[in-house]
Amino acid sequence: MRISPKVQLLLLFFLVSFSAEAQEITDLVRFNQTRIDYNQSGMLILGAWALVNLIWGGVAARQSTGQTKAFHQMNAYWNLVNLAIAAFGCWQASQEVLGLAFWESVTAQHSIEKILLLNAGLDLGYLAMGGYLMERGRRKEKEQWVGFGKSIVLQGAFLLVFDVILYGFHHRHGAELVRVVYALLPQ
Repeated sequence: MRISPKVQLLLLFFLVSFSAEAQEITDLVRFNQTRIDYNQSGMLILGAWALVNLIWGGVAARQSTGQTKAFHQMNAYWNLVNLAIAAFGCWQASQEVLGLAFWESVTAQHSIEKILLLNAGLDLGYLAMGGYLMERGRRKEKEQWVGFGKSIVLQGAFLLVFDVILYGFHHRHGAELVRVVYALLPQ
């Protein structure tokens, strides 16, 4: 039985379409897994930072006074929030779906990048707030404010570096979407 050229062309089209779709799915699953892995790694780093600061802050606050005590207290308070954020972030990353469609993958990628840039802006605000507390505490002779301010500057600086580095990883990873699109185009 002879297959007409039109049917052969149609079969070839479907074969290429299914192959491209399978490649897209594989590439998107890999792409989404990497994004999720970055998020989970980031939350583990944040959680480790939080635990170290909670333990260190709790122990050191009991053994010190004045400005130093306030510094360690604020480190502990601040990192209770960081630990909650890290735990929620790990849980959220574990709930993410790998099999997102292309545009859902694009949206998820842009979302994490925007969140990290927003966080970096907030981190700059923390640095300013900490600096203000330190300066105001010195003028008003309030050692607690100075200690709190120093802690907030430390935490803000860590979070700024953390968010900028994580943004860099995600942003570089986002460029992989171009490769996924090009893989779908006929060669």
